[in-house]
Amino acid sequence: MSKSAYPMALVSQDSLDSYIRDVNTYPMLTADEERKLAERLHYHGEIDAAKGLILSHLRFVIHVARGYSGYGLPLADLVQEGNIGLMKAVKRFNPEVGVRLVSFAVHWIKAEIHEYVLRNWRIVKIATTKAQRKLFFNLRKSKKRLGWFNNGEVETVAKELGVTPAEVREMESRLAAQDSTYEMSNDDDEGNSYTAPALYLEDSHSDVADNFEAQNYESHTNKKLLNAMATLDDRSQHIVRSRWLDDTKSTLQELAETYQVSAERIRQLEKNAMKKLKLAVGEI
Repeated sequence: MSKSAYPMALVSQDSLDSYIRDVNTYPMLTADEERKLAERLHYHGEIDAAKGLILSHLRFVIHVARGYSGYGLPLADLVQEGNIGLMKAVKRFNPEVGVRLVSFAVHWIKAEIHEYVLRNWRIVKIATTKAQRKLFFNLRKSKKRLGWFNNGEVETVAKELGVTPAEVREMESRLAAQDSTYEMSNDDDEGNSYTAPALYLEDSHSDVADNFEAQNYESHTNKKLLNAMATLDDRSQHIVRSRWLDDTKSTLQELAETYQVSAERIRQLEKNAMKKLKLAVGEI
């Protein structure tokens, strides 16, 4: 499953906006649809099934890649590297494991992006071992939260990450920002053994698929709401915003005084506006 197999996996900086728009036209899969495609790929090797799984998850790669914008690298490149990780994940995904593809793929996507960051961010040439790579990403995350470490914090970080205090100090002197880490082998050589991420993916306290679907649904609903609001007249828009959307809500009487009508008239206008919004959005 190569990069050239799927044109949508190739991203250029000049066409990034167009790419993102195109990616968002592919619908997200239900759990049942995803499982059927995964079974067709896993048991029968159907390339079309793999394509369906990849295209429906390209928007998630963009979501992950945006979290690495603090490294000063082109988003298009980060997305393309993440797409490679997605394709590797799809290739190895076993529908019998009992997790959604997005939960499995997130680690492969991050692993490819991590490798790209380490190859291209000149400041981290010392991050050549697994421990140093883990230190690099974790230290960026910790420094955003804590600033410069004191001696006690240096000792704690060194102990937790299995490096020396001197290595922590050396890496700290080169860094100043954010991020998180996940370390695993992303070598795609079939001859090499690796620990399958599915063995330790499940987390009863967090579901990546549910979280991403919720964020995507919220974004989609907000866009529909804005479009629906635009169909209302100015007075109805103001009433809805004042009664439902503003931080400080207005009462019917306050709006009645503003428009020199009765509170009952404001209530009727509000009711009619909400009916129109529900029809346009589906359900608020």
